[in-house]
Amino acid sequence: MSTYDYKIQDFMYQKIKNIKEPTIIEFGVKEGRSTKIFLEICKNNDGKLFSIDTDDYSSLFTNPKWNFIQSRDDNFSYLENKLPKKFDIIYLDSTHEAEHVEKIFYYYFKKLNVNGYFFVDDISWLPYLKSENRNNFYCEINNKKTFDRLLSIYLNNVENFDIEFNFISSGMCAIYKKKDELNNKKKIATREFSLKNILKKIFYKFKK
Repeated sequence: MSTYDYKIQDFMYQKIKNIKEPTIIEFGVKEGRSTKIFLEICKNNDGKLFSIDTDDYSSLFTNPKWNFIQSRDDNFSYLENKLPKKFDIIYLDSTHEAEHVEKIFYYYFKKLNVNGYFFVDDISWLPYLKSENRNNFYCEINNKKTFDRLLSIYLNNVENFDIEFNFISSGMCAIYKKKDELNNKKKIATREFSLKNILKKIFYKFKK
């Protein structure tokens, strides 16, 4: 099993495999590896899957529980009448940029049922560092920015959803919805570069 498949099976699948009659929306199809997992859940639990992608993957599967729509995921007015009003599972694996992830999250969170899951793929920058095997500047910067952005949203919404990160492969975030409310993100103001912390580092450096 590849690290990607392990991430999907062990982290995501275990959380959602027992949801009855789930309505699932998936942004990003590509090879259809996640699509296949979702269709298995739909088969076992009498669910429905809606997949959105800018490329035409409509012939990838022939399954009555699958609805493929060729579109951008942020074409909200176009998709509004083509999708159900509420979902139990949302999976975002399209454009991996913080601004885009934030836009999709804020629009579709209100359509996610309470006790539902919102998954965001590719939140780990670690494999893409210059010193690592996937060395990629774009993925390093964008994945780290997405990770930080999700934390800044969570900081002002700790009562509204739970958040969990997995760092296998390119990583994944699982958000469990507790309430319908959703506040704006909040800047994370750490004391990492405060004078107190700088003096602390100097103290321990000379103490050694």
